[in-house]
Amino acid sequence: MRLRFLILTVLVILVFLANLFFGAVNIPPADVMDIVCGKGSNPAADFIVLGSRLPAAVTALLCGAALSVSGLLLQTAFRNPLAGPSILGISSGASLGVAVVMLFMGGVITAGGSVFGGQMALIGGALAGSVLIIGILIILSSLVRSDLMLLITGILVGYLTSSVVTLLSSISTAQGIRNYVSWGMGSFNDVTMTRLPFFAVVIAIGLAYSLTLIKPLNLLLLGDSYARNLGVEIRGMRNKLLVVTGLLTAVATAYCGPVAFIGMAVPHMARLMFRTDNHMVLLPASILIGSVVAMLCNVASTLPGNSVIPINALTPVIGVPVILFVILRRRG
Repeated sequence: MRLRFLILTVLVILVFLANLFFGAVNIPPADVMDIVCGKGSNPAADFIVLGSRLPAAVTALLCGAALSVSGLLLQTAFRNPLAGPSILGISSGASLGVAVVMLFMGGVITAGGSVFGGQMALIGGALAGSVLIIGILIILSSLVRSDLMLLITGILVGYLTSSVVTLLSSISTAQGIRNYVSWGMGSFNDVTMTRLPFFAVVIAIGLAYSLTLIKPLNLLLLGDSYARNLGVEIRGMRNKLLVVTGLLTAVATAYCGPVAFIGMAVPHMARLMFRTDNHMVLLPASILIGSVVAMLCNVASTLPGNSVIPINALTPVIGVPVILFVILRRRG
């Protein structure tokens, strides 16, 4: 088991370095090393490596970890192998917030006499939409006792937000629709160095808090009755899971778009690799594997000639085979 964690850690480091060395612009490896060491002499190359590739690599690393942990927590909480960060409508809530900003407000948010536009407006809209859905789910969790019914409610909320987005699209401009579609394809390249600290701190807090839930999550695997007898307050635990998964998913979606399949597929990859359901192993394994998958997609998304493949065109290539394998395996 230690060897597998060592392999994953080495993979994270190697793929992170690959994000710095490879990109649309060919920069010699020696120059990249000089830039990383603070000895760069070409301002353009310095900006590409430190101002573009580095924040994109860190963003991919954190986003992959956040979505993977969210998927693992939801799959355990709802005992559903197909649960993921988007299953409760949180990603849909973020998409709704962005749609309101882009399609209804013209890409600008006005608050307290201040005007915010561009990426800050999108992040604000996505966070507002996600927080709204999280609030609704927490209220419903106090009314709905069944995990399955809460899961179904989340799916219905997702359908409702999708309907509102479609309605907004029908009354928006062509440019607004193009911008929204572009955001929905997912990207790790929109987080600048100035916005990266907030993103990194929030994701780190969410991941750290998820580590404190390892023991009750393991007890939930034994059934609600057994977990309750051992002191786990089921409804309170469910609300904690909603908050932490909502926080991780909301921030990741706000900054990177609704990245698909990583949250659903990576926990299964961790289970297949380590052959255990112990969250003491699965949670750190999901963080490492999710980071590797997201950074691999980021490297593959950048082609020579400044062409960029949307992240959501690549994640299904990895996620769909894993999900199909899990479904066929459980059927067998």
